[in-house]
Amino acid sequence: MKKVIAFLTIVLAFTMTSQAQHSMKKDNMMDAPVKTIALEQVKGEFVQKEIKVNPGTYVFTVSNNAVGHNVGFVLVPAGKDISNPENHIKTAYVTEQVATGQTQSSQKTTLTAGKYYYFCPLNPTATDNLLIVE
Repeated sequence: MKKVIAFLTIVLAFTMTSQAQHSMKKDNMMDAPVKTIALEQVKGEFVQKEIKVNPGTYVFTVSNNAVGHNVGFVLVPAGKDISNPENHIKTAYVTEQVATGQTQSSQKTTLTAGKYYYFCPLNPTATDNLLIVE
């Protein structure tokens, strides 16, 4: 009987430890640092044409450097039709249009490995600006 109780105690302790480790891993993923990708727009273009980052959670900040009117930000996975708003990564939109001389941020956006195109729908920027996540 003592052996059975000892065995059950070991199994219970192992189960509790495994559950605690799983919970810690889950909490650590949720607490992973949010990084910032800073972009600047000038008349007709983004200053940054290609950006490489690791997979993770990011906030995009977009600065309007003397464009002369409000600007925005759109992020689309490569291979998707950029003109279809259903393909846009909505969390990457800046939370409000960016006025001249101002900077606005997006919501947290989780990026997985792959290529993404970004552009401004209000400032006729090229649509081949590339964000590579590797």
